Amino acid sequence: MSPSADRALDLQNGAEPLHEPGLAVHVEDLTVSYHEKPVLFDIDLNVPPGVMCAVVGPNGAGKSTLIKSILGLVKPTSGHITLHGLSYREVRSRVGYVPQRSTVDWDFPTTVLDVVTMGLYGRLGWFKRPGRHERRKAEEALRLVGMEDFARRQISQLSGGQQQRVFLARALVQEADVYFLDEPMAGVDATTERAIVKILGRLRDAGKTVIVVHHDLQTVTTYFDWLVLLNVRVIAQGPVQETYTAENLRAAYGGQIALLDRGAPAE
Repeated sequence: MSPSADRALDLQNGAEPLHEPGLAVHVEDLTVSYHEKPVLFDIDLNVPPGVMCAVVGPNGAGKSTLIKSILGLVKPTSGHITLHGLSYREVRSRVGYVPQRSTVDWDFPTTVLDVVTMGLYGRLGWFKRPGRHERRKAEEALRLVGMEDFARRQISQLSGGQQQRVFLARALVQEADVYFLDEPMAGVDATTERAIVKILGRLRDAGKTVIVVHHDLQTVTTYFDWLVLLNVRVIAQGPVQETYTAENLRAAYGGQIALLDRGAPAE
C-alpha cells in the first residue's frame, strides 16, 4: 500500500490532514544552527512536482544542510517539512538520495552491484536478503548509467566519475518520487556530467521531482527548469526563466563578482 493510501486510512481515524499535498517539497520556517550560529534561517521553500530543481548559492550558503534537514539527517532548530504532504518518515521509501562523493568511505570492501542493491534495503528491510529479482533490478540500474560491465568490480577501484554513476544507480533502483542529489557533477568529467544530466532529465520527464545542489552557474539555465537561490536565507525561488537574474544572483553571491561575470545574464 502506498504512503498516500496509508494516510487516507489514518485520516479516517482522526489523523492530521495532509499539509500542502500538491507540492513535492514544502519547507516552512526552517532554521538550522551549528553551535548557536544559524546556518539556515527562516527558510520557506516550495518545489512543485515534476521539475528539475537546482539549489545554488555561494560556499557556506547552507545548500547541503538544507538537503540533509529535509532528509532528517540534520536536526533543525525549528521548522516544518513535508514531501507530497507527508513527513519524510512517512515517505522515506519514495525518496532517493545521492550524497556528496567526498563524504563516502570508498575503501569499504564491497562490489558495485552490492552498493546498488543497498538501495533496495528500504523496501526489503534489513533482515531480508536480496534475491534474484533485486539483483536484476540493480543490474538494470547499472545499465542505465553505463556501468553494467563494472558490476563485480570493487567500488574503490573506480574513478570518481564512475563512483558517482554507481551512487546514481543506487538511487535509481529505489524508483522514488523525489530525488535529492548533493553536488553530483562535482569533480566528474564532461562525459559523465552529460550522462548524469540526461538520466536526471528522464526522471523529470517521467514525472519525478529532481532536486540538485549545483555549483556551476553557467549550466543552470541549460540543465534546470526550477531554481532556488540560497545564502543562509532563500534569496529567490521559482522557474529558472524568472529567477535566474543578475539582481538575484548579486543578492545571493554578494561581492563574488567573478562568479557573476561568468554566470549571470546580461541586464
